[in-house]
Amino acid sequence: MAGSSHGHTPAAWTGVIIAFIGFCVSGAFMVMAQPVGFWAGMVIVALGGVVGGAMRMAGLGQPRETHRPAAKVVTATREPAGAES
Repeated sequence: MAGSSHGHTPAAWTGVIIAFIGFCVSGAFMVMAQPVGFWAGMVIVALGGVVGGAMRMAGLGQPRETHRPAAKVVTATREPAGAES
């Protein structure tokens, strides 16, 4: 993951920060036993995903070329010297 710069964009950071704030709001209202506040926090969480997606479509996310899956490396394994086939 470190080599792919996964999530190092303004769109990703903004979406995650908004979602984190929503989780904090929901958690606080859940402890206070206020269902309306809890659901308002969940709406903020969903808003984080919407904002992040909109920013990505506006060009603030990773370019399409960087989303290619990494090549799979296959290594041959050898049997131990004393193993029978």
